[in-house]
Amino acid sequence: MSVRVLVVEDEPLVAEAHAEYTRRVAGFDVVGVANSATEAARMLGDREVDLVLLDMYLPDGHGLGLLRNLRAGGTMCDVIAVTSARDAEMVRRAVAHGVVLYLIKPFTFPMFRAKLEQYADYRRQLGDAPEQVMQDEVDRMLGSLRVATSDGALPKGLTAERLNEAMDHLRTPPSVLSARELAEKLASSRVTARRYLEHLADIGVVARSLRYGGSGRPEVEYRWQH
Repeated sequence: MSVRVLVVEDEPLVAEAHAEYTRRVAGFDVVGVANSATEAARMLGDREVDLVLLDMYLPDGHGLGLLRNLRAGGTMCDVIAVTSARDAEMVRRAVAHGVVLYLIKPFTFPMFRAKLEQYADYRRQLGDAPEQVMQDEVDRMLGSLRVATSDGALPKGLTAERLNEAMDHLRTPPSVLSARELAEKLASSRVTARRYLEHLADIGVVARSLRYGGSGRPEVEYRWQH
């Protein structure tokens, strides 16, 4: 039986991208896409859901608030946080509220798939376990959720650390940069800066457009979408 997934993400384009990513992983079925905490709560009340892909920043509340309310109401579906929140306190609180995995934006499809496959392995082991389990069986099941995924899924030559640095610059208003401008901020070549920007554009985190008004040819600019 497929894992029934609810995608909770306030940006419609990003939400649909996550839903499409989910559909591409064997054994997972998207049963709904919610763009707010209110919509997510309603969907969880009227359909069967095994797994929620939960963004933390929602227009009508925080993802942890939604999760807290769900637990208080007896909803025990599993949750994977899919968010740009990277502070340690947020991770701690998410784990305390029962989040089984934590996926930081932006990410590639291989990174996303790896998380879902970790979760599927955990469910498979849980389903195969006897009614009474031994310590090593518990360790093995929980260990399947703790397998590290490297940033090797990033394009060759790019690193997660520099990617996060580029994202931090893009988040700073006015949240739009050209490759030339990012290269200056990263103290890198324009070619390298463009590779980071193009990767972010490919995974839907920034949008490309042409910037006119200069004396030469228009240059491509990249605008933060989140």
